Amino acid sequence: MQDDLFGEPPAPPLTPQQQAKAASAGTPTRPSRPAGQIAAAPTLPEHADLAARLPALVRLGTSSWTYPGWQGLVWAEELSERRLSKDGLTAYSRHPLLRTVSVDRSFYQPLTVAQYASHAAQVPDDFRFIVKAPASVSDALIRDDAGRGKGHNPLFLDPDLALREFIEPAMRGLGHKVGALVFQISPLPPDWLRQPRSLMAHLARLLDQMPRIQDAIPGATIALELRDHAVLGPDLAQVLRQSGHAYCLGLHARMPPIEDQLPMLRSLWPSPLVCRWNLHRKHGAQGYETARTLYAPFDHIQDADPQTRHTLARVIVATARAGLSAHVSISNKAEGCAPLSVAALAQEVVAQWEAAPTPLGTTPQASR
Repeated sequence: MQDDLFGEPPAPPLTPQQQAKAASAGTPTRPSRPAGQIAAAPTLPEHADLAARLPALVRLGTSSWTYPGWQGLVWAEELSERRLSKDGLTAYSRHPLLRTVSVDRSFYQPLTVAQYASHAAQVPDDFRFIVKAPASVSDALIRDDAGRGKGHNPLFLDPDLALREFIEPAMRGLGHKVGALVFQISPLPPDWLRQPRSLMAHLARLLDQMPRIQDAIPGATIALELRDHAVLGPDLAQVLRQSGHAYCLGLHARMPPIEDQLPMLRSLWPSPLVCRWNLHRKHGAQGYETARTLYAPFDHIQDADPQTRHTLARVIVATARAGLSAHVSISNKAEGCAPLSVAALAQEVVAQWEAAPTPLGTTPQASR
């Protein structure tokens, strides 16, 4: 990576050009919608302006879209989580800065082609999805309802299962709206961590049999995300290089901070960026539920993390300048309110994009 980096179909949304025009008039805009459809919150002029200035290859979004606390930010009215889960995706996709979303429910139960196709039909043509692989292939343990391990999963990292229940349905259902398909490997039990060679062999077997998705869907990628920092290192980088797939930058308290994960990105450069910013580092490895309780109803930023934002923006800008896609999702547990975190990150990306010199022999990537 560059040296200076590291240290009923929905009604079409307003185009970025239309939104920017509305922004110049200084008034929020509200897209038209069919009767009965969830109303999107009015578009703020500053968000429309940022959207028009972001590099086209950069797609920012959140983890899921089902939070009633986003009223006034994403939704125009008070709605239940159940209603948002069923009908909220179209309104979500009308927000000018929300151009991707992480579909996390697929981790708990594989989705069908029809379910993926339904998601795809609810969003604009330029929208992309980040999708997590089912636990049946990405978790070494079979777990009870409380998340406690009950026994070893015999299908862990099974490539046939991964293709049948994850890769193929997602590609068929989402089509060109696939952004990133992510194998988020759950925390590994000690016996797997004590056998790093066996783990690498199983990862290599899985990833080597996954398709080069970017050949069928330009800009899309398959990525590997971890929850065990001990797995990071040259052996993993070699597995990813040989398979041609990406490392997912997982910003979670179980993993090192972003600065300490950059060597992995360096070793794989050039590569598309996939990042899932899941949890503020202050909460510790087991702090997910603490963050959920502390930050609910997720309507404002409570623990701003400008250091992570700044470094992540540098990675995003370098990736876009190299002509590669960047898909980034942010959880409410990162800073307290994912849509506001997206806006703050977008502001940082735009500032760096417009300030940084263009590398010799290249031209700036056109904005949308």
